[in-house]
Amino acid sequence: MSGDDRTISTLPDGLWIQPDIDTTAIDVLADTETVASIRTPASLTYSYTPGTARSGFLRGMAEKRLMGERDSESGTVYTPPTGVIPTNGLAASEQVELAHVGTVTSYCVVNVQFSGGDHDLPYVTALVLPDGSGVPLYGLIQEIPFDQIHSGMRVEAVWVDDDDLATSFENIKWWRPNGEEDADPASYAQHV
Repeated sequence: MSGDDRTISTLPDGLWIQPDIDTTAIDVLADTETVASIRTPASLTYSYTPGTARSGFLRGMAEKRLMGERDSESGTVYTPPTGVIPTNGLAASEQVELAHVGTVTSYCVVNVQFSGGDHDLPYVTALVLPDGSGVPLYGLIQEIPFDQIHSGMRVEAVWVDDDDLATSFENIKWWRPNGEEDADPASYAQHV
């Protein structure tokens, strides 16, 4: 159709019309002091159903086993597993147990306490690339002064006591230096 042949349709009366706004309540408040802030307790409660792949990962954590899944096309190991390879959408078929050692790829020195935080300041959070994994994991770095932590540092997982093991990623309390020589920057450059 050309522009001249278009038909303009009209809506029946009363559709898509907003009612007039009643401002009487606002007008009454015109001379009232504005609230600058309110402090009130707040909480969120989550119910999480992990699915088959994540359930296997969590059961492994309860046994001090760090599990991933290998992409049969590229050989990349993804952890924690999801059941599907994120780069191609194929179902994951091979489960892999990863080492409890890895490399700090990047890190952050935390100098500000947040609500609920119980670590002495400063402390360090980091991305740790477990040996054999193609994906770094988030965790704390402890048992070393914060100003000695650096990318490439080799670390090992520190697990909770056996009596405290649960189906939780929190079974790894933190990572600590393991005394190995620093990793070659090329080995973790794509994970920074």
